Amino acid sequence: RFQACVYFASVFQAMSCGIHYLASVFMAVTPNFVCGFPGNVSSVLFHNSSASSIEDIWTLWTSSENYIVVQLENGEIWELDQCSRSKREVSLDLAYEYKGNKSVFPCSDGFLYDDTKWRSTVVTQWDLVCDREWLAKLIQPTFMLGVLIGAVIFGDIADRLGRRRVIWFTSAGQFVFGIAVAFTFDYYSFVIVRFLLAMVSSGYLVVAFVYVTEFVGIKARTWASMHVHAFFAVGIMIVALVGFLVRTWWVYQIFLSIATLPFVLCCWMLPETPFWLLSEERYEDAQKVIDTMARWNKVSTPCKVSELCSVQQDDLASGKMGDDDASSTKKHNILDLFCNWQIARRTITVWLIWFTGSLGYYVFSLSSVSLGGNEYLNLFLIGAVELPCYIIACVAMDKLGRRNTLIPFLILSALICVLIMFIPQDFNILIILANMAGKFSIGVAFGLIYLYTAELYPTIVRSLAVGSGSMMCRVGSVVAPFCVYLRSVWIFMPLLLVGIMALLSGILTIMLPETLGKPLTNTLVEATEMGRNKKTCSEKTPPAHSGAAIEKIEMFGQERVSVDK
Repeated sequence: RFQACVYFASVFQAMSCGIHYLASVFMAVTPNFVCGFPGNVSSVLFHNSSASSIEDIWTLWTSSENYIVVQLENGEIWELDQCSRSKREVSLDLAYEYKGNKSVFPCSDGFLYDDTKWRSTVVTQWDLVCDREWLAKLIQPTFMLGVLIGAVIFGDIADRLGRRRVIWFTSAGQFVFGIAVAFTFDYYSFVIVRFLLAMVSSGYLVVAFVYVTEFVGIKARTWASMHVHAFFAVGIMIVALVGFLVRTWWVYQIFLSIATLPFVLCCWMLPETPFWLLSEERYEDAQKVIDTMARWNKVSTPCKVSELCSVQQDDLASGKMGDDDASSTKKHNILDLFCNWQIARRTITVWLIWFTGSLGYYVFSLSSVSLGGNEYLNLFLIGAVELPCYIIACVAMDKLGRRNTLIPFLILSALICVLIMFIPQDFNILIILANMAGKFSIGVAFGLIYLYTAELYPTIVRSLAVGSGSMMCRVGSVVAPFCVYLRSVWIFMPLLLVGIMALLSGILTIMLPETLGKPLTNTLVEATEMGRNKKTCSEKTPPAHSGAAIEKIEMFGQERVSVDK
């Protein structure tokens, strides 16, 4: 009961991470627009259609190459393009086609935007179009850069100051910075506050994963850690719902930020994890938490910290007596992940899978609003399809194995990317379903790689391996928005890149060893041997550790894995 309450309270706030990560898909949308004009309009002409105002023309607008002809009250006739305007020298009759002389002027009177779908976005607020369009395209990449930095900073702070304090600060920070974004006064303050919001959101997601894994028992740890992602997906669905109901960007941002306010008001009640308290030798505080857990769970004989400490000291002592090398204080670095050809090839493949998983995840998510049809429903479905994908991932990785699940889903995502290219653009429903299938397959691979990486590497470099893979994941999330922008070059370019990366990753994964049912390795020699033959490590002479110590390695081998979308 106690663990369930802590778990669901913590992952509830993970929804806010999904909310802020994808909020820009509607906040920074660029509607149809044309150059402004100097004066009052008397009539408007678009091809063979005429109107008294430009607002009546937007429903006919089909391409950015179109232009609008307006006649002012003073008789002047102007041709309005998206990034320039032309004044006709001879203004006799109002006609769409004109072969005479024209004077071209810049858009010094601002721009006119189509507000039929969105009343206001950050693009229309600060005119992030034409020569300032690159500023709009930096909104999501700078946010993802904040995600990268925040994960590193708050992950380290959580080890120093405790998980609870970081959860307090980051959850409160998400609310404060989320509201502050809505009241920024210019583009640069908007980007800076969003960058800070990204840091605290990423920090919460990393620390919350560690927090819940330190409370949840080993039997439920895989399912519990995987379904932190499911609540992230629920956050994406909330973005679609709020975007549909609220069409003004700053109001939209406020509603998104207050969605998880109940957790901010109650997070101070969460306890510190006993694991961190024991590591800091705060035994009395750890005992209080354990006693509280016992009362909630109605355990009549709660365990004593003194007993846990004595067992741990005995295990450490026996481990030192059995193997002198285990007591060595050698510091490992990134080069140890390339110590021999087997490990180096494994590292390159794992890094590629991390990068591909993140790239595909965000390409499918960010491009969902450009698939045609109802963009709000598209994003909602892209988020909803993640919920069953993590259940399938958990079942398949335990039944079929890690590698045997990863390979088919990576290759399947590549095939889906190719399939989408051959679907006619008029078949909107089929395109949306194919994109959902692509997001589903890449989601399975993306969720599985966290645990698989921890099992592929020995204890001495496990945290280093997962940490470096997580960094590649964040690099993929920074690259993903730029990849989506390549739609302007060729509409299928993002899918082509994701498909190539997924196919290459799937082929290279064939060379990785299967880890299902095998004990975690402790040395680089054992990890290398695991990749050279089909024998399990249990058939070899195990390192000199006591049985309890081996059990602790198996139990806590995944606890230092910092998971970050």
